[in-house]
Parts: sequence; C-alpha cells; structure tokens
Amino acid sequence: MREFLAVAEEIAREAGGLLREYYHRGVRTEYKGDVDLVTEADRASEKLIVERLTKALPGHGIYGEEGTRSGLESEFRWYVDPLDGTTNFAHGFPVFCVVLGCERRRPGLAADEDGEMMAGVIYDPLRDEMFSAARGAGATLNGEPIRVSKVGTLQESLIATGFPSQKRHGSPNIHFYQEFTLRSHGVRRAGSAALDLAYVACGRIDGYWEFKLNPWDTSSGYLLVEEAGGTITHFDGGKFTLDSREVFATNGLIHGEMRVLFEDMFAGRNLQPIPTPAEFAARRKAGKV
Repeated sequence: MREFLAVAEEIAREAGGLLREYYHRGVRTEYKGDVDLVTEADRASEKLIVERLTKALPGHGIYGEEGTRSGLESEFRWYVDPLDGTTNFAHGFPVFCVVLGCERRRPGLAADEDGEMMAGVIYDPLRDEMFSAARGAGATLNGEPIRVSKVGTLQESLIATGFPSQKRHGSPNIHFYQEFTLRSHGVRRAGSAALDLAYVACGRIDGYWEFKLNPWDTSSGYLLVEEAGGTITHFDGGKFTLDSREVFATNGLIHGEMRVLFEDMFAGRNLQPIPTPAEFAARRKAGKV
C-alpha cells in the first residue's frame, strides 16, 4: 500500500496548494442545503483529485463528497473529501484539510458492508502538515511516526467534538458537550472532523466524538487512529463502520470512561444541572469555578 500512499500524498499536496490559493484570494460561496455550504474551491479540488487519481491509479473507484461516483464496484475505492472544513474556509477561519482514504473491497462484498481501509492521508495546507497511514505500517506526520497520547483519565483529557451543519436544533450533542466539558480539561470544536481524528492520532487531543458524519469525513482518520495505537468505535463500543453516523475515537486509555458517560447520557443518569446566573456567581465568589 505504500505506493498508493505516495500517490495520495502527492495529490493531496497539489489539491491543498489549490485550496491555499483560493483561501488567500477569497471564494464565492453557495448553499447545497439550508445551512450546508459549498464553494468553488470544493469543486475545483475534487475535480483535480479525481483527474489525478484516475490517471495514476486507473481502475480504482472514487466516492467524493461533491458528487463523484465512479468505479464503485472496483477492488479499491477512494473516499475523497476535497475540502473538509468548508464553513471554516468560507469564513476565513484557518482550519481545513484535504482527505483521501483507500478501501480494499473483496469480491462479493455487499454494498452495505465495509472493506478494509488500507491507506489514507489528511493534509492541512496552511500548516503544511501531512498525516499519513498505511495498514500495518503505522501512522506518520510529515514522515515522522506518531502515537496517541498517554493521558489516562477523562479529568486530565483535552477532547473534541463537532456539530452537524443541518438540523442542529435536533442534535443532542449540546448536552454531551456540557457533560464532557464539566468532566475534562476542556472540549474543542474546530470544525474539521478529519483533523480532529488526526489530532487524536498524534496525541494533540485525547478523545473525540461526533454525530452525523459521512465516509469521506472518517475514512482516513479511522485508519490513522488505529495505526497510531488508538481506539475508534460506535458510542456503545461496537465496531466502527464507514456508514456509521457516529464516531467515537480516543487514545484507548479513556475509552471506557467516556463510554460509561455516553451510557449515562442516553439513559438520563448522573447529569449535571445547568446553574442559574445567581448560582454561578455564588460558586465563583466561593472560589469553586
């Protein structure tokens, strides 16, 4: 898979360079839903990636966020997010990336079954950071090996999450956000699921969860976390799958503690009430916050 990884890195760098140019000069923004943004940069990046992948690896399938669906019956399928963090990008917030993940699908595999993630890259063009992983070969950042953190408790952890661009009023995540904030060093919400997973893999954050993601969001990060020694599952600890609408990734050490909190949250147990302004002021005066 190393040859696939080299191809993916080269293409991701080129697509990242294109995004960097668009970012610095500004782009036209459109909506593909009530609040779901797309820019000309998304489309230009996907077009470039598809052209380069098709030329370098003919016969491979491509499943892209911006609509590319080709060769999906092939043994190898690439999940492509040409610009993860579009809302950040459109607002000039400097957190976004390019994602390419390669899945191997054995003959006879049903359409709703996962193959095996074999290679993946996540490239941050503004920081020139290339996160890469190949099955059985570990994970790297700009060619140097990376590992998940060694933080052993949720209380000592820095964790991350994200919120869906659509139907946010129907998402329960704000309640999870509160509970995890109260029990950790803090929760970060940077706006790029792929980079959140990459940051778990390299130890910058200790855990990450999110609802309502897609295969192009998680394909490469899934492999990065596993190859860096971390754990990625459903909220209940079940095996993670690319068609999952939820992702839960950690350094492995805090996985059990976070999973118990998920169970409590879904069952409505041990939840912390939100203090009134008067109660908060009294706690602050007493030195408790």
